[in-house]
Amino acid sequence: MLLTLLFTTFFTVFLAEMGDKTQLTTITLSSTTNKPIAVFIGSSIALILATLLGALAGGSIASLIPAFLLKLLSGIVFLILGIKLLAQSSKETTSES
Repeated sequence: MLLTLLFTTFFTVFLAEMGDKTQLTTITLSSTTNKPIAVFIGSSIALILATLLGALAGGSIASLIPAFLLKLLSGIVFLILGIKLLAQSSKETTSES
């Protein structure tokens, strides 16, 4: 059971991280610094710490806030971020013209 959870978590996070802004940032840093090992170590430590915080906070938050409310709040936050990014992109496009 623990092994199943470990593999499920690994593959879910691995697939979710493919092509996201963290990976693109890592690619950019690696290509501009020509020090891929330093970039790998730095980005790995950052991802480990961010994941640790998420796992610790997730356990605490889940006992305080019902799952449906947590999903609703996260959905609203993602919508707000998406709208702000679209507005910012639109503003940049009109200012470049």
